[in-house]
Amino acid sequence: FSPREVVARVRAILRRTDNGGTTAAPSPPANPGGLLHHDPAAMRIHCAGTALDLTAHEYKLLLVLLEAPGRVFTRDQLLDRAWDDPGAVTDRTIDAHIKSIRSKLRAIDNEAADLIQTRRGLGYVLVSGS
Repeated sequence: FSPREVVARVRAILRRTDNGGTTAAPSPPANPGGLLHHDPAAMRIHCAGTALDLTAHEYKLLLVLLEAPGRVFTRDQLLDRAWDDPGAVTDRTIDAHIKSIRSKLRAIDNEAADLIQTRRGLGYVLVSGS
């Protein structure tokens, strides 16, 4: 293993156990700006009534953001929640997937792409829209 990968794996394990080993029950998905809707039975996310054609990782990333609108997630937190093995990819992978999600949102509703905001030096947040 490279030292970088070992550090990434240790950080991931520490983050997972940081809450005392317990996992909180997921909160019900919100509906930022009335544009996004999650259908858990179909495992689909709709934007303005149109189903988004998301990859598995894009779906997981958007779902993490959708379940906690207004909360800023670091790249590492998103990696931990959306990847089975977060040490297998770099944190910049998140940037590429967020860009793709924004593009898919923009194709349906130009304003929807602005729902995912970048907080420089911090991470990403799903805003509720104004």
